[in-house]
Amino acid sequence: MSNANITKEKEFNILHLSGHIDSVNAGEVEQAVMGMDDGSPMKIDLEQLEYISSAGLRILLRLRKKHPEIELYNASPSVYEILDVTGFTDMMPVARAYRKISIDNAEVIGEGANGRVYRVDPDTVVKVYLNEDSLAEIERERTLARKALILGIPTAISYDVVRVGDHFASMFEMINASSFSKLLSTHPENMDEIVPKYADLLHIIHSTEVPDDSLPDQKAMCIRWLERIRKAMPEKSMEKLEKLLRAIPDSHNMIHGDCHAKNIMLANGEVILIDMDTIATGDPIFEFGFMYNAYHGYSLADPDNVHQFLGIPLETTKLLLRKVIARYYNNDDENFVTEKYEKCAVVGLIRVLRHALKTDDRKELAEKSAAELCRLIDKYDSLT
Repeated sequence: MSNANITKEKEFNILHLSGHIDSVNAGEVEQAVMGMDDGSPMKIDLEQLEYISSAGLRILLRLRKKHPEIELYNASPSVYEILDVTGFTDMMPVARAYRKISIDNAEVIGEGANGRVYRVDPDTVVKVYLNEDSLAEIERERTLARKALILGIPTAISYDVVRVGDHFASMFEMINASSFSKLLSTHPENMDEIVPKYADLLHIIHSTEVPDDSLPDQKAMCIRWLERIRKAMPEKSMEKLEKLLRAIPDSHNMIHGDCHAKNIMLANGEVILIDMDTIATGDPIFEFGFMYNAYHGYSLADPDNVHQFLGIPLETTKLLLRKVIARYYNNDDENFVTEKYEKCAVVGLIRVLRHALKTDDRKELAEKSAAELCRLIDKYDSLT
């Protein structure tokens, strides 16, 4: 029968449906399926199915009565729409088929903890997730991005989920968009134009109050991280560090959590924030602390690290952070900016040291970040 066949996969029968199943051939298809069904648990692969009518849907209902745990997968957009409109997606698990795309020769324009962002054509960017089983991560990030957009944060919402090799990816429309890091790497003289846009974006984020507890509390997370770094720090330094952290005011206002120059896009004059999976609530010092990491902290052991990551020399990224701090706080006094810079470093270095201690190949980074953290802890009695 050309419209149905069954293959075996472990303990499951996989029913493959194909072509058009309608009133003309539904009886014949059902007879063939029932003849092949030996009672084993069943899944239905819809990859080759082009259309299914109400007569075909009744076959699925009868199969569901016999196999209550039945699952459908690889549904094309048109078939999924039929199943969704008719209520089948509420009755049984139905998974879409995912379009496959290539990122060969695509430019990396953004990067975060969970994936990389590529430009695949002038109008489209795609975020490829590092974890192969990332559908839950993708849905979480889409939910967070929608929440941020509703609250007034200029961000992009994924319009499709696709496959890139063995990995899942989210598609975004971004016409003529370039990241701040790309703009600075090609035209360093643009810094004084970028800084006001950068500071204004941070003000928008940090003035956005989250009305519930749906986002993580960044201060609470940082306090938990202290246990991970305790073995690398003197006891007195750890005691003071915890005291400094706990004294930071609690806040229900939003922070992005990874607001470096690769995650900020300029599209037709509009600033757009991407990579929303790290958003949380907290005092702005946490935002600036994690910006310090991207621009300085992770380069303590290797000064070329930041250049490799952002395409911008270390001295340029350090200057960028200082200028953004001055603009954000409307105070360009050198002593003020230095103090803010170093206090942000205290918060950021907790994360750097925590990451460095996870693997033996980052021993030098762990030692240097611990030493810098101790120096700064001794220097300040308050982070605010």
